Amino acid sequence: MHAPLIIDIAGTRLTEADRARLAHPLVGGVILFSRNASNRTQLTRLCAQIKRVRRDLLIAVDHEGGRVQRFRFDGMTHLPAMRELGRLWRQAPEVRPGEAALAACNAASAAGYVLAAELRACGVDLSFAPVLDLDHGRSEVIGDRAFDADARVVTLLAQSLMHGMRQAGMAHCGKHFPGHGWAEADSHVDLPVDDRPLDAILADDAAPYGWLSASLAAVMPAHVLYPQVDARPAGFSAVWLRDVLRQRLGFTGAVFSDDLSMAGARVLDGRTLSYAEAALAALQAGCDMVLLCNQSLVDGGAAIDELIEGLARAYYEGHWTPDDAAEARRRALLPSTAAMPWDALMTDARYQHALELLP
Repeated sequence: MHAPLIIDIAGTRLTEADRARLAHPLVGGVILFSRNASNRTQLTRLCAQIKRVRRDLLIAVDHEGGRVQRFRFDGMTHLPAMRELGRLWRQAPEVRPGEAALAACNAASAAGYVLAAELRACGVDLSFAPVLDLDHGRSEVIGDRAFDADARVVTLLAQSLMHGMRQAGMAHCGKHFPGHGWAEADSHVDLPVDDRPLDAILADDAAPYGWLSASLAAVMPAHVLYPQVDARPAGFSAVWLRDVLRQRLGFTGAVFSDDLSMAGARVLDGRTLSYAEAALAALQAGCDMVLLCNQSLVDGGAAIDELIEGLARAYYEGHWTPDDAAEARRRALLPSTAAMPWDALMTDARYQHALELLP
């Protein structure tokens, strides 16, 4: 059955309530946060506990580098912000034109490999990276998470990072489609607005998604409103997800909603939706999976239970139909090779070389 819900857990080990939620057939994965891990051994044990509930559960995390890196303990590498890779690209002076760009791409591949290999050694399946937003100097929530202001530079550095992740056996997720770099508001606390027309967005911020359409395993849309394109934010917009992303740009991978608990996530058609209503709207618009984060900490996870029960009710009442193709895209994100154990990774020649290449 299609299992579109990605939920969180409160602590460093599974409770009986966690196990019951993760075992539900509508739940397809769990997203981890810093609070879920105190050390590497405990994180590895937690991931194993999750897989004992169901082997097909996708264990995901936001682990980009820079200020968005959930785990920073027991020898895990403090990865650079992606802006540092963009700076490598633009190093000057150059002996021969293009050398700095090639060195930056090599460093990006190394960063992707280190990122993914370390997470996989602990049992994590997927990181929501890379950020494909452009650094217009307008959005503080994006800022140094972006590689560069030039869509061409962003595309090649992101492709290199994704290549490194794939070398470690991990898929990737480009975000935030079609671009969060122009809108100034933070979607965690507000609904950002980008007033530019479709052609301007496609020619600039959304360009990496077209150029990477054959490479991207997954995409996460922005909780941003683009009123000249659609009256709904991108994550709830069939115009953006089906017409533009799927049809016009040819993307065939998985689509995750961004966190439905964010302030910008549940405002639709002038009203605030319940979590279940928001999940249903995102799925009907073209998302394959929806995320609800940090709700295990509130009222014993009542919002998660409400979401699961609400989607189950929508299914039984005929308001939502499970999508076999979406489920296949979810399962395609699971690693298909065994992870290298941590101790072996620490002495691996490829890993050691990758560390040397990091800025």
